[in-house]
Amino acid sequence: MALDDRLERIVARSDELQAMMSSGEMQGEDFVRASREFAELEPVVSSILAYRQAEAAHKDAQALLDDPEMRELAQGEIEVIERQLGGLHQQVRLALLPRDEADERSAILEIRPAAGGDEAALFAAELFGAYKRFADLHGWRFEIMEYDESDLSGLREGVATVSGRSVFARLKYESGVHRVQRVPATESQGRIHTSTVTVAIMPEAEEVDVAIDEGDLRIDVYRASGAGGQHVNKTESAVRITHMPSGIVVAMQEEKSQHKNKAKAMKILRARLYEMQRAQAHASRAADRKSQVGTGDRSERIRTYNFPQGRVTDHRINLTLHKIDRVMLGEFDEIIDALTQEEQTALLAAEGLN
Repeated sequence: MALDDRLERIVARSDELQAMMSSGEMQGEDFVRASREFAELEPVVSSILAYRQAEAAHKDAQALLDDPEMRELAQGEIEVIERQLGGLHQQVRLALLPRDEADERSAILEIRPAAGGDEAALFAAELFGAYKRFADLHGWRFEIMEYDESDLSGLREGVATVSGRSVFARLKYESGVHRVQRVPATESQGRIHTSTVTVAIMPEAEEVDVAIDEGDLRIDVYRASGAGGQHVNKTESAVRITHMPSGIVVAMQEEKSQHKNKAKAMKILRARLYEMQRAQAHASRAADRKSQVGTGDRSERIRTYNFPQGRVTDHRINLTLHKIDRVMLGEFDEIIDALTQEEQTALLAAEGLN
């Protein structure tokens, strides 16, 4: 379908929904569904109308070129409008792309060391801190759900909820294997070691997103391990929840309250089940899968942090930045912006909008 025809149909559908809702004849679930569809179309229609308005202004300005007294003024106006038209045209095209309804959500971040022993655990802790600083830079709330510290102040497992608008849209590209190359502090010969850390980013799920049958859960309580003094030794506050149909196991011991640990574990379980559903849906859409630059497969090596050379390389788009110190301070935006642009370009091509 031609772009102009698609735009006409979207505007017409928006007008139709508005008329239906204003008539007073729609009620209950029908009204809710219409309201939701109208809200989703509203920003697209706004972009279309702004583009059409600019096109009309461009046409009017061109008509003035035949007037000797107005030609110079018209030429200047045409240059300004043409610059606006380029941006508005891109805005309309992007607005037409299929939306991931999870993009607007908060996210759950999970980080674990993979290959490399103590060095992997140390880098996992540093990367966890880098994402916290990234959240701080954006004004997002970073709530630690679980932080299992290893020897030498490394990290065995770190889980956090990152809350804010469109958090998942920004963080989703971080899922995968992150590789670090550097000389460990414990290395006496000065040899460079390679270690890996896995990062998983999941959209936060609501209870309505995933139906969990209590009968499918096995819940075990036990005494927490690690630091914690008397609380660790005497209180069975740690909780382990096993979702038997999927085999997913979530253990939580960060809180001193068994009730709070269970609530956190259920939150993570819900997010993992929701992400599993999303992964199955994505796998069934071949065109969508081809358009992805890597946003979910935690076994995919996505990035290398080379400390001796001071560089960070994202392998999905062959982007290298020689500013590893800034990235480790939480400045991921340049990488994420490039990944977002690459994803949008691929989606535009898949939708025939390029």
